[in-house]
Amino acid sequence: MPTAPFSALVVDDVAAVRSYISQILQQMGITSVYEAADGRSALQLFDDHQPQLVFLDIHLPDVNGHQLLKEIKLQQQHTVVFMVSAFSSVENLKQAVENGARAFVIKPFTANRINSLVRPLLH
Repeated sequence: MPTAPFSALVVDDVAAVRSYISQILQQMGITSVYEAADGRSALQLFDDHQPQLVFLDIHLPDVNGHQLLKEIKLQQQHTVVFMVSAFSSVENLKQAVENGARAFVIKPFTANRINSLVRPLLH
C-alpha cells in the first residue's frame, strides 16, 4: 500500500467517536479523513474517494456494519477495514473476520490502539 496519498473513512453514528478517530489518524499524517454517520452516506463517500482504510461501526442507524463491510470488500478487496463496536461478542468478532475485517476495535479504545493498527499500514 502506498504511503501517500493515503485516505481513510470513519463510519460511526456517534459524532464524538468519529471525531476522536479522525483526530488520531490526522495526527498520524493521514490528511484525507472522511466521516459518515450512517451506511448510506458511508457508501457514497467510499464510492467517491476509494479510501485505503475504513473504521466501521457495527451498529449504524440504517444498516448493519457487517453488511456494509461485505459491500466495501466487494467493491475494493484491498481496502483495510477495522470493525469498531462496544459489543465484542464472539459472533460479532467471527462475522467481522469472515467478512474480511483486518481487526476488531472494542469501544472504548485508546489512541494507542488505533496507532498500533494503523502505523504498520503507513510504512
